[in-house]
Amino acid sequence: MIKVSVAQAGSVMFDTVRTMERVEALCRDASKQGAQLLVLPEAMLGGYPRGLSFGATVGNRTDEGREHFRRYFEAAIVCPGPETAQLEALSRELNLHLVTGAVERAGSTLYCISLVVTPGGGIVAKHRKLMPTGSERLIWGCGDGSTMQVVQTEIGRIGTAICWENYMPLYRQHLYNQGVELWCAPTVDAREMWQTSMRHIAYEGRCFVLSACQQLRKADWPADLQGTGAEIDGRSLIVSPRGEMLAGPDVSPELLFADLDMEEIPRGRFDLDVAGHYSRPDVFHFETRKG
Repeated sequence: MIKVSVAQAGSVMFDTVRTMERVEALCRDASKQGAQLLVLPEAMLGGYPRGLSFGATVGNRTDEGREHFRRYFEAAIVCPGPETAQLEALSRELNLHLVTGAVERAGSTLYCISLVVTPGGGIVAKHRKLMPTGSERLIWGCGDGSTMQVVQTEIGRIGTAICWENYMPLYRQHLYNQGVELWCAPTVDAREMWQTSMRHIAYEGRCFVLSACQQLRKADWPADLQGTGAEIDGRSLIVSPRGEMLAGPDVSPELLFADLDMEEIPRGRFDLDVAGHYSRPDVFHFETRKG
């Protein structure tokens, strides 16, 4: 049995120092309540600029939009860097496994990433979002197949899918084929359809799904953008391998908790193992290009 937590908290937009303080407080609170794993939302470090257009239309960019991007660029983190070192230190001190979303600055390009941090190994996985959605493509580069790994940890096999990557059937199969047990889904999608999808993935993969969604408020935006930037509603949740809601969706607490019986995974895969006896490799062929 392991105890896990998912957060529903927002970034302090364009202020990485204050956001990191918020992350540390969440880590300490989760650890104090006995959690061995904490999942934080998509783009928690760096921010999700919902509602901003960055002054772009087809064939045109504005000076104001370029300045918004500069501010966003400056708020992104480097990996490895000071913020990732803080995450590793917190994980060691608190004996807490962490999965968090972040915006990574690599050269002059930004990537939406997820990080898996363990007490004994530090950052054991960094995944760059494979397919930014819609206008996200304006501000984030695309990841590739080299970072879609499931990692073995002391508490189970952890895999991540960021927001709408969860809607990519072949991405899901790639994680299933690696034996994912703790499916971590950092997101900014608070809709009912998202909750339905999380239950489907848990049931399909017979794994635990931990979805952490930002809860971003007007007060989290700089004063000059509070009339432009949008809010995000939270509704994080934890789902069992048979699709049962163990926690959430709830907009009230910053942290949701659940005790996970890992033996529920083999019990569930008794009659549905989509990476094993239910995969029919004699009929279907699956291949992932890593580069």
